[in-house]
Amino acid sequence: MTVSLSAVHVLTDDPDAALAFYRDTLGLEVRNEVANDGFRWITLSTKDQPEIEIVLSEPHAGRSEEDGDALAAMLAKGELPGLLFRTDDLDGTFERVRAAGNAEVLQEPVDQFWGVRDAAFRDPAGNMVRISQA
Repeated sequence: MTVSLSAVHVLTDDPDAALAFYRDTLGLEVRNEVANDGFRWITLSTKDQPEIEIVLSEPHAGRSEEDGDALAAMLAKGELPGLLFRTDDLDGTFERVRAAGNAEVLQEPVDQFWGVRDAAFRDPAGNMVRISQA
């Protein structure tokens, strides 16, 4: 039996801003986009790992108003789990993200004491995004 990661959901309060960050700035490719009941789900993946999808969705999409409100509040505070990416050119990726101006820089590239070199941002919705050197 084999178990592998298929998809990760990332909440956003502005799908267009999230799409600009993940597609246009980070270079992920759109695999699917579905609209239903006034909400959108956008599925993206990287060229090197097309089997792992990132699904952008809004806090209230497919949820009760109460649950959507709770998730929206956590998103607004930056309290939801983040994403970890790996790149073969951390400095170049960092400069591309900084130049795009659609993410908040939290940490410039630095060698961490646990052995990785990485940088950190907040995406347009406030989710933590860390990118490490491969």
